[in-house]
Amino acid sequence: MQDLCLLLVASLLLSACSPGQRSDRTVTQKPAGSPPVPGKLDRSRLPGGSALNGTQQRAVGMKIWQNESGGKVSGLTHWNEGEEFPSLGIGHFIWYPRGFDGRWTETWPEFIEFAQARGVRKIPPVALLSDCPWSNRQEFQRDFNTAALSGLRTWLAANIDLQTKFIMAKSRAALPRILAAAPTIHRARIRANYDRVATTPNGIYALIDYVNFKGDGTNPRERYRGQGWGLMWVLMDMREGPPGQAAAREFAAAAKRRLDLRVKNSPPARGEQRWTAGWHNRCDTYAKAL
Repeated sequence: MQDLCLLLVASLLLSACSPGQRSDRTVTQKPAGSPPVPGKLDRSRLPGGSALNGTQQRAVGMKIWQNESGGKVSGLTHWNEGEEFPSLGIGHFIWYPRGFDGRWTETWPEFIEFAQARGVRKIPPVALLSDCPWSNRQEFQRDFNTAALSGLRTWLAANIDLQTKFIMAKSRAALPRILAAAPTIHRARIRANYDRVATTPNGIYALIDYVNFKGDGTNPRERYRGQGWGLMWVLMDMREGPPGQAAAREFAAAAKRRLDLRVKNSPPARGEQRWTAGWHNRCDTYAKAL
């Protein structure tokens, strides 16, 4: 919590969310004022609810950071045991090593493209590589305190607002994609549930955080036994009710139901049951005022 408080102050001063093989090239630095990457991010407003003000946006970013790594600077570069890739930033953006083609949607290269499109300067050279330069967790942990990773953490800690804006942009882009991918019979229900949840600041936080947490649900590879757990599936699973805090509470409950189903359907060797308590705790934050 001390790390989180210190970085909150820093962020406030500074401000005054398809995998596969790629080439060895680095991501090209783009000049200031370049447009966003086509097809990647939609900056339109969140539908169905009031926009968040600057203070609320920063609160969302800090809550996401707290959710992912307890608000610790050391958690900005992390590699989970049993995973094939590191997770970086407040949103633990996934970055694949060369040659790894995983089930999960890779988001670190998208974040770097987003930063470049906004004219962000002094991005650490290691961050611009197309592929994660560490091939396994052992290598990553060995280099944890080297200039490459410590410098990356310093840059990420100084750009909390940038990461928050990226996560919010990913969330805004999710609804049109979900509506296009969902079965026709469920589309009206999905849109109605989205709008019900988006009527409160903590509901908007829930929609933003969940896309970053478990994806939008449209990736067919992110399913077990044909059942997914991303935002699309949560919105389809929600029970009817009024908008406002009641909708935020039902969203939290539906998210826990989908995640429990994921664990039930997951390959036993993955041992996903060990994550259930933490996942439930995260979902519980959606039902509380921002």
